[in-house]
Amino acid sequence: MDLIDQIAERHIERARARGELDDLPGSGKPLPTEDLAMVPEHLRAGYRLLKGAGFIPPEIETLRQIRDTEALIARVEDPQARAEAARRLRLLETRLSEGRGHGLNAVTRMQYQDALNRAFSDREGD
Repeated sequence: MDLIDQIAERHIERARARGELDDLPGSGKPLPTEDLAMVPEHLRAGYRLLKGAGFIPPEIETLRQIRDTEALIARVEDPQARAEAARRLRLLETRLSEGRGHGLNAVTRMQYQDALNRAFSDREGD
């Protein structure tokens, strides 16, 4: 159990002992599920804390936008609107991939392009 989880558990136990958790709305009902399946387990507690503070991590926001765009594509009938939504979906998927370290970000692309230019200019000099 992480340190954050231990601290949270201590606070919960103290509140329970003082009766602060008695008769809360939704008591006895399951908690709503969080969409943290794509977040590494060791980062989930931190993500929950940030979310509780009103901060949504960029990856989670991008995943939400991807789901919304996929739903839009599924229900839109206009071919032009569908094509625009598909372009947006590709952009969001690329953004998510780059944010996770997959794919090439702009700096890496620029470095790669410079290396290619040097390699080809060296060949032309031969």
